[in-house]
Amino acid sequence: MKQTVSHSASGAPRIPVNLALQGGGAHGAFTWGVLDRLLEEETLHINALSGTSAGAMNAAALLTGLVKGGREEARASLAGFWKTVSKRSRFTPFNMTTSRAVLGGLGIDFEKLPFLFGAGMDFLSPYDLNPAGFNPLREIIEETIDIDAIAHSAIALHVTATHVGSGEARIFSNSAISTDVLLASACLPSLFHAVEIDGEHYWDGGYTGNPSLMPLVLEPGDADLLLVQTSPTERAALPQDARQIAAREKEISFNAPLIKDLRLLAELQHQAGINAPVTRSGFLPSLTGRAAGSGRSGSNGDASRTADGFATLRVHRIAGAAMNGHSGQSKLNSTWPFLEQLREEGRSAADEFLQKNGAHLGRRSTLDLSQWLQRSDAAPVRKAKAS
Repeated sequence: MKQTVSHSASGAPRIPVNLALQGGGAHGAFTWGVLDRLLEEETLHINALSGTSAGAMNAAALLTGLVKGGREEARASLAGFWKTVSKRSRFTPFNMTTSRAVLGGLGIDFEKLPFLFGAGMDFLSPYDLNPAGFNPLREIIEETIDIDAIAHSAIALHVTATHVGSGEARIFSNSAISTDVLLASACLPSLFHAVEIDGEHYWDGGYTGNPSLMPLVLEPGDADLLLVQTSPTERAALPQDARQIAAREKEISFNAPLIKDLRLLAELQHQAGINAPVTRSGFLPSLTGRAAGSGRSGSNGDASRTADGFATLRVHRIAGAAMNGHSGQSKLNSTWPFLEQLREEGRSAADEFLQKNGAHLGRRSTLDLSQWLQRSDAAPVRKAKAS
């Protein structure tokens, strides 16, 4: 499919990019900062979006603004979303800072309760603690996201949720996206009731696609794929105490679907590079979630990317080094100063990426997928050392 080339105000051709936005609770404010900086670049054109959990919220807020008034409106929409998150979650039981203050007042050391949020909730479910199924995110979405604008946008948006019954990813696109779909994509089962959509129940999409890359790969046209990652994939130190082990375990689980997608892309690109046939084309359409409906007849239906197409796929990644220093518990910290800090870290990471790799956009990959190739003569494993 031939792609229409748009131009910036300066007359330079715009480079189309497909954005893949990872989840991560409050850490999604880092992605907000990345997007805020990218929207300042007139030479970049957002062609399609894929997001999970907080990544889906960022994508929906960005698209809401783009449809309504362009880049500046998109920046305002993202800021409005995160300001509302901070304001509305200030007095909910799911805010880490509020919980620390309450527990501290009871003489309980919050830091000694690493299992309060997460795996340690085995003994009390949200159906016990929150029988009414209250989710503060519903009001935030209804106040800040324009679902109708997303449904009719020419820019594709793909949102991943996990089907509870099958454990498989389901990807909702544009006209199939609703408030419930966005809630489902961010539904941590230890905190919230499963979200029911068309008689089926869904949990956080991070378990199965964080974010899902294949819908963007299969988008028509020749666009760069830019991944915005909030969770570290590598740690230098070997975790040894209970809290460190639990945190690293969650990080590995959090990144597993993404690494799986990167391995698939690496293999497809490798096969294309040696002129071997891409034998998995019949498998790929199932990853786009067409059964979920998209309302975009061309966006998901063409799974016929050729071997040459995979060989020339350009992939990039923005991941800030500062994110390595934030604990998993800080994903529940929605205080405004912390969100502002993450936004600035995101802007800095995006600025660093543009300075280093901006000239390569539209020309070549800056993320080497071959590191995820799994061969019988695998490369030496990098070992974590005890600190």
